[in-house]
Amino acid sequence: MIIVMKSQATEKQITDVINWIESVGYKAHPSSGVERTIIGAVGDNRDKAVLKYAESLPGVEKTMPILKPYKLASRESHQGDTIIPVGNLRIGGPEFIVMAGPCAIESEEQLLESAYIVKKGGGHMLRGGAFKPRTSPYSFQGMEEEGLKLLDAARKKTELPTVTEVVSPADVDLVESYADMLQIGARNVQNFALLKKVGQARKPVLLKRGMMTTIEELLMSAEYILSSGNPNVILCERGIRTFETATRNTLDISAVPVLKNLTHLPVVVDPSHAAGNYKYVIPLARAAVAVGADGIIVEVHPEPEKAVSDGAQSLKPEKYYQLMDDIRALAGALRSKAV
Repeated sequence: MIIVMKSQATEKQITDVINWIESVGYKAHPSSGVERTIIGAVGDNRDKAVLKYAESLPGVEKTMPILKPYKLASRESHQGDTIIPVGNLRIGGPEFIVMAGPCAIESEEQLLESAYIVKKGGGHMLRGGAFKPRTSPYSFQGMEEEGLKLLDAARKKTELPTVTEVVSPADVDLVESYADMLQIGARNVQNFALLKKVGQARKPVLLKRGMMTTIEELLMSAEYILSSGNPNVILCERGIRTFETATRNTLDISAVPVLKNLTHLPVVVDPSHAAGNYKYVIPLARAAVAVGADGIIVEVHPEPEKAVSDGAQSLKPEKYYQLMDDIRALAGALRSKAV
């Protein structure tokens, strides 16, 4: 249920309504717009009729049901687009954000060289996996905490905020102590224990769509994080599994405008995992800009042929610099057209 406050409602009236919502067993999620505040009341639907009483409270204009199953992620519950701060960055705002770096952290030298390449090209965030969920148990599983320490050192030297994956609820606190943003990978998009745990974290969460996850299922996974208390969720389209074998996955580029219509959360694209081949990464990244994504997360490696994970889809430095030039040109052209 959404409780819409009157435009002249006082802060005390808003606080009183929030307290009342929680007194009847629901969680209150206020959202302040330019003209008025709306408060989402989320909880067990069996007693939702009691929320109609809110219309008699001082300062309340009306109550409205939230029709979507994803209550907090829906545009019905939040006015405007959510802009998520990560350090000095604002994801979901006018600037197209590029997160780049190696799939896996392999060594201090490899990570630092990658970080300097990312920064030189104008990238905004450094990505790098310390924990690696792999299809084969014999594949490289990541450097774990030692990798996190290297990521933190690279952040301090380059001043690039960092994003890295967390794969277990037991590791959330550890990863959060080092990284600026937590990533939930495609294989864990419906790991509900993990989603609840990162929902209790203080850091933003990058939530990747699963290989066989529908858009509604992705939004319901985001709902787990939001309803657990973390409002800072960024959605990521990274390709889905289809009958096509020419690429690693099939990038569902239409998911970006669909999500933009359904949710207030920022949406980014991962062209690297969609393509599985560096040759297609730049064209797909251009498509992400053109279709209205808020950013991309892309894999960059100083020597992809020596990478221990996903070298085939990683960009060499010169290709990454070309990508950044293309993004700047296209984003600038689209802004000019909008004006």
